[in-house]
Amino acid sequence: MNEPAVQLPESLGGGKRGGRGALSGAATQRVERPAPLREAVHTALIELIINGTLQPGQHLVELELAQYLGVSRQPVREALQRLQTEGWVDLRPAQGAFVHTPTEEEADQLLSVRSVLETHSARLAAGRATEEEIERLWELQREGEARVETDDAEGMTAANAALHAYITEISGNAVLAEHIALVERRVRWYYRPIARPRGHDAWAEHAELIKAIAAHDTDLAAMIMNRHTEKTRQAYHDQRVAESE
Repeated sequence: MNEPAVQLPESLGGGKRGGRGALSGAATQRVERPAPLREAVHTALIELIINGTLQPGQHLVELELAQYLGVSRQPVREALQRLQTEGWVDLRPAQGAFVHTPTEEEADQLLSVRSVLETHSARLAAGRATEEEIERLWELQREGEARVETDDAEGMTAANAALHAYITEISGNAVLAEHIALVERRVRWYYRPIARPRGHDAWAEHAELIKAIAAHDTDLAAMIMNRHTEKTRQAYHDQRVAESE
């Protein structure tokens, strides 16, 4: 029997890196999560990290998080311990929990692996996409372009993830999909800070990719996806360099 579901706010918060104002300033519109409480809290905290409500380096206070999510401190404590083992949170003796700040090497390694996996995914998708699936890709493309026009970073990140996920679905390779799923959350985390600077270029590249898939040109689709994911990796690197200057 499932325990009461935690509620997760939809909108992202602001706040400066390392600050504690993001939770208090964020909107409180919530959605129900039909999952055991500990699992729902774990998922909710990851999403708050990904969408920027909880910033890299930010101090995580159990009581504040519990109040924000409408739960007791125990599932929050359990979630933070699990998030540490997964690399989302750092637990520091006598200091508490902090959102992990990914190193450039961590990001580079993950985005490199993502490039290999999604290049193969695009190749497979181009070889088997149906007319209906191609039309759905164009629908996702239009949704992404609309997010770019409204300068919605959160929406761009979600739309980007949805398009890439659907290409993986079209590929029809369950093992490949499983491996891509392992890195998908972190890809969204790394992508969000560059969603705006990559906006127009990224969606232009997506359009080229969809055309190659529609033409069933497997080599071209693979080449475009490889180039696309490498540009994202470079954009993340450039963003980190700019932040350090």
